Amino acid sequence: MNSSSLRFLISLLLLAGSTRLNGQTAVSTSSAFTVENYYKVKWGFSEEFISLWKKNHYPLLKMAKEKGDILSVITEQPRLHSGEDTRWDFKVTIVFKNAALAFDANLTAPYKKLLYADQEKLMKDEQHRFELLIAHWDVMTEVVPLN
Repeated sequence: MNSSSLRFLISLLLLAGSTRLNGQTAVSTSSAFTVENYYKVKWGFSEEFISLWKKNHYPLLKMAKEKGDILSVITEQPRLHSGEDTRWDFKVTIVFKNAALAFDANLTAPYKKLLYADQEKLMKDEQHRFELLIAHWDVMTEVVPLN
């Protein structure tokens, strides 16, 4: 998603927070906002990918959680395999305090210098982590009330 698309999406979310749609109250930007991140890794490299994610990315999310910007981080992997077209190897569900924080590209940037003295190594490790990917997609979800 490019920056103009991101700004447009954020604007829509902010607008939706103050309007009503189909008789139901729209999700406010002050409400929790959930994003599921799916990762499809090259065959044989999922353990390495997850290890790099835990080492380099999870500590940043933990700091944002400690600050209160993130409410929860849940990681999952499938127990059984699936077809190649539907396969994913690692899923991270992040519940942000609000939509604006979910789309803040610099949310964890201040923590990088605090946690990683060797910024060049971090950058190389993160580049390698993304080289292991076949695909990555994010799904923004919301709870559907059943009453």
